[in-house]
Amino acid sequence: MIKKEEYLAMLAGIVAAVIFGFSFMFTKDALDLMSPFQLLGFRFICAVMLLTTLKLMNIIEINFANKDLHSLFLLALFQPVIYFLFETLGVKLTSSSQAGMMIALIPVVVTILSAIFLKEKPSRQQLVFIIMSVIGVVFIILMAGSGEMETRLTGIFLLLGAVLAGGIYNILSRKSSLQFSPVEITYIMMVIGAVVFNGVAIIQHLLAGELTTYFLPLIEIEVIVAIVYLGALSSVVAFFMLNFMLSKIEASRSAVFTNLTPIVAVIAGVVFRGESFYWFQAVGGLMILIGVWGTNYFAQGDRLKKSNFDNSVEL
Repeated sequence: MIKKEEYLAMLAGIVAAVIFGFSFMFTKDALDLMSPFQLLGFRFICAVMLLTTLKLMNIIEINFANKDLHSLFLLALFQPVIYFLFETLGVKLTSSSQAGMMIALIPVVVTILSAIFLKEKPSRQQLVFIIMSVIGVVFIILMAGSGEMETRLTGIFLLLGAVLAGGIYNILSRKSSLQFSPVEITYIMMVIGAVVFNGVAIIQHLLAGELTTYFLPLIEIEVIVAIVYLGALSSVVAFFMLNFMLSKIEASRSAVFTNLTPIVAVIAGVVFRGESFYWFQAVGGLMILIGVWGTNYFAQGDRLKKSNFDNSVEL
């Protein structure tokens, strides 16, 4: 019989998947009204403010005393700097539904990179599902090379860049997790993201002679909603939901909820933004999802648990 805490854990997993799934749609909405660097800068400022408030209220514990922060700088270069840059630009050039499917590949990339750098060889079953995911991506790219989808190829490759950055981050985070808690790692990531992206956005506005209009997008209610959603819900609330779920149920079961994210992203994009969804996207996306599920399902013990946990803090 399933215990009450397991029901709560499964509910937390569903909530997190829904939040992450809708994040691509809110990113797309905000990018219609502001530049990518502005959106990223405001998003991370919101996340830092919320995490700092939670720390001051003693709801979370963040303590960097006697800890070497240098190990986090390389990690932060890939996540959030490179990852979110590629993801945001990719979403701008494609669609929220397409982005959701592509980002779902991160667990597969983690398995491949683990085999290369950590000598954690995937099983034969995993190899089959990894190949299936790759074929799904290649199929979408080849089919997108014709007709009106041709302009989205650049966006697809940018999203693949985000997937690679996310995979590298997962590998690097294993070492950092020995010294820092997940909340501490996330806090540093949010701070560096706020500094880097706001710095770039301010320089862009300064060069264009438009520095006085930097905060102008904040008068739009759509922008405020997107920033709060991405900064508070997607970067903080969903993070806590996933940590709660992973503390109550096995990683192999939690992976099922993680894989709901691209499905929610597709539904949100098609239903709420009226995005086109082509048959080859459905076929390729299904292959990606099956590949991701199989890669997680046939993972070995601790490696599966770690991979799924690391992937939970990507979006």
